[in-house]
Amino acid sequence: MNKKISKITIGIIFLMFVKVISSYATEGCGSVHDCQNCHSFNKKEAKQVLGKFIPDLKILEVKKAPVNGLWEIAIESKEGKKGILYLDFSKKNVIIGRIININTKEDLTMKRFIEIDKVDFSKIPLKNALVMGNSNAKHKVVIFTDPECPFCAKLHKEIKKILKKRNDIAFYIKLFPLKFLHKDAYRKAKAIQCNKSIKMLDDAFERKSIPDPKCDTDVIDKNIKLAIKLGIRGTPSIVLEDGRIIRGFRKAEQLLQYIDNSNKKGS
Repeated sequence: MNKKISKITIGIIFLMFVKVISSYATEGCGSVHDCQNCHSFNKKEAKQVLGKFIPDLKILEVKKAPVNGLWEIAIESKEGKKGILYLDFSKKNVIIGRIININTKEDLTMKRFIEIDKVDFSKIPLKNALVMGNSNAKHKVVIFTDPECPFCAKLHKEIKKILKKRNDIAFYIKLFPLKFLHKDAYRKAKAIQCNKSIKMLDDAFERKSIPDPKCDTDVIDKNIKLAIKLGIRGTPSIVLEDGRIIRGFRKAEQLLQYIDNSNKKGS
């Protein structure tokens, strides 16, 4: 009799335990359900919390991060610099860094940054740019480059690889000398612009002598102002048709993936 009672008691306790666990699975915050069911956060709240940490901050977007327990917040400073940071659900800890998927090795933070780091492509004047490829090509890509930048020289070679394979892409080169970093870049940029010569740009990247400018163009100064206005402060910088900015050197294969993806979004 006692054994039967014990079995019944154990059975009741087990059923109660299952019921309790089920209630947690339905209403709790865990892997079974989206944590946003019991945690909410919006741009206004993000501004209030992060304003104590970073003054004069503009909140572009708030969403759940790729990692549970974190909010992903896209921000823009008063100088126009954009970025991504993370805030835990307690709203007490800010995390600045990158999230990288171990299995795919994909930089999830950089992927999101490229998505938010956009400009209005239509506001970039192409008239005075140097053109690589067919100027009547369906798709356009703008490159901000410095004639003394070694990474720009590497990208220049990758662009030529792309143009050997594709005739539907034109690269518009905006000369953007980093005067604070490369002492002779401004002079070379003006000389190249005066001649509108890709050959002279080739020579500059190959460290050949570049003659003094033969005109008094203001195009380079306008390029510098435009770059700063767009939030571009380094070279090379690649602007796609959908407005995304790819900052830094990319190999031909990767750059083509970005370009084709941009074209799909714009179609």
